[in-house]
Amino acid sequence: MEYEHEWYVVHTYSGYENKVKANIEKVIENRGMHDQIIEVAVPVQDVVEAGKDGQKKTVSRKIFPGYVLLKMAMNDETWYVVRNTRGVTSFVGPGSKPVPLTEDEIRLMGIDVPREVVIDLDLNDTVKITSGPFEDSVGVINEVNQNKKTVIVKLSIFGRETPVELDFAQVQKM
Repeated sequence: MEYEHEWYVVHTYSGYENKVKANIEKVIENRGMHDQIIEVAVPVQDVVEAGKDGQKKTVSRKIFPGYVLLKMAMNDETWYVVRNTRGVTSFVGPGSKPVPLTEDEIRLMGIDVPREVVIDLDLNDTVKITSGPFEDSVGVINEVNQNKKTVIVKLSIFGRETPVELDFAQVQKM
């Protein structure tokens, strides 16, 4: 059966986000709902902060504390499963009606941005870098990773050949 998947937000008890994510993933596994709830996310970002001893350390902070994002097909079964997961207080939306995120909201959050870049690159192709710190540099492709949509390009930096991993969208075949 084919489902229409959209992003929904559920409100959780504070500090329960990862537990809710794990519980929902367990239910998906046990009930075979992989085709209905396809992603459960607790977005985090790395932040550098000073520790007690003055040393800088990188820690992961939740971007939306108290919320879990779900990419799912909304139906009675998925609503029931998520709503009755321990730690979930409600779906975000007016009354009891969950409202999916809009495309603009999804884009602003930087999630699920379609990155279907079909690229015709092969090993030893010469490419020009179109963006990033190495913009306008020219190099040779050393490796292509279709799954990650990246290439390893050998660049001459300070007279040395240096491998640099770049996104497909950052290179252009010459």
